[in-house]
Amino acid sequence: MVQFYSSGPRKATQQTIIVTPHELDSLGQGVARHQGKTIFISGALPTEQVEAVINENKRNYCKAKTKKILSPSAQRVIPACAHFGVCGGCNQQHASSTLQQENKSRSLGQLFLRETGFLPQQGSVIYGDSYGYRRRVRLGLQYHVKQKRLLMGFRQRASNDLVEITQCPIMFNPLEQLLVPLRHCLASLSIVKKLGHAELVQADNGPMLVLRHLVSLSDSDRQALLEFAQRYQLSVYLAGESDRLEVLALADDGPYYRIGDLVLGFNPRDFIQINADVNQLMIAQALEWLDIQPSDRVLDLFCGMGNFTLPIAQRAREVIGVEGVESLVATGQKNALDNGLSNVKFLHHNLEQDVSCQPWAGQGFNKILLDPARAGAAEAMPQIIKLQPERIVYVSCNPQTLVNDAKVLLSKGYALTQLRMLDMFPQTGHIESMALFIKK
Repeated sequence: MVQFYSSGPRKATQQTIIVTPHELDSLGQGVARHQGKTIFISGALPTEQVEAVINENKRNYCKAKTKKILSPSAQRVIPACAHFGVCGGCNQQHASSTLQQENKSRSLGQLFLRETGFLPQQGSVIYGDSYGYRRRVRLGLQYHVKQKRLLMGFRQRASNDLVEITQCPIMFNPLEQLLVPLRHCLASLSIVKKLGHAELVQADNGPMLVLRHLVSLSDSDRQALLEFAQRYQLSVYLAGESDRLEVLALADDGPYYRIGDLVLGFNPRDFIQINADVNQLMIAQALEWLDIQPSDRVLDLFCGMGNFTLPIAQRAREVIGVEGVESLVATGQKNALDNGLSNVKFLHHNLEQDVSCQPWAGQGFNKILLDPARAGAAEAMPQIIKLQPERIVYVSCNPQTLVNDAKVLLSKGYALTQLRMLDMFPQTGHIESMALFIKK
């Protein structure tokens, strides 16, 4: 028997290379070619020469980390957040807003070219402020036993551990200002070890806190939260049970946001668009593309509580909104009533299932808007085709499912005439978009 001995564990040799990335990927990594392989380099931007260390070498690609920037890009900026690089939330604060938007728009166009064989004409990017835009955040809460203190923040990149957040420049400023005092308040509670998460939401009529707690609050805990609500003029909702909210403090009649002269009330847990400014611009663009006339009957699929439905109803003869979450249907109908709109109806149906037997599916609609979740609208596409609308506006939060559904429309006599990227989430690689399809 031959035995082999080793003096100790071997350390893998990490190769150092000098490369110049040509683009960014969605994770904010520079993308370059090296010895026939694609290489993804964290911390590197297009056009800048960097010295990088390869830390993962696969058959078809490599991953590397920037060691030294030899010639910085003119598009490199100083990140605004002290937690950048550790927090898993943002990944592109080192790149200028212009570079981020150009890269996302290019990625969207290239995906269409690769999947459909043609490059659609893209309008300018729809965008708002690069910071201070986020009106909803969910903060993790974790009691550190050894340190005997409460941690509040976001998940670290590629980890379940929390980064304790003391600032977050992408948050709407009044919410960011609550971070430090909120942690102090929650740390003082007797049930500090039994807290789940804290959600901050900014309505047009003030901020809200939704607190998930795993055991009952004591009277002293409730009083501490009431005093916090009064001091910072915010509403507080308690989520002791996952499906029910208890109102502890209400700063106004209830949360709402405005679209023009419309007032849309919502529940703190209801889905609302994170970026209020881009939401307004997106709605305006959708209305322009649909070219709503007083005689139009419009179908709004995945309508939520009426973000698009109600503005459309102000112009069209009739609008039907269909939504899979029953509570949103009720909220939408209430919003229609509160805004004096009698030409709109909200219906409940799971649009990820067959829709052909639904009463509304056989009615005539000459225009359709849809705003599906990331899974897209594959189940609804056959019925959309049967309805043969003149115009279809598709709002997407997932470029791949948009392309998949677009291929169905393109194969059935529709032309993709407009495509725009929505920078709904600046400082991240998330791509939202909207497309206009017109019947040939």
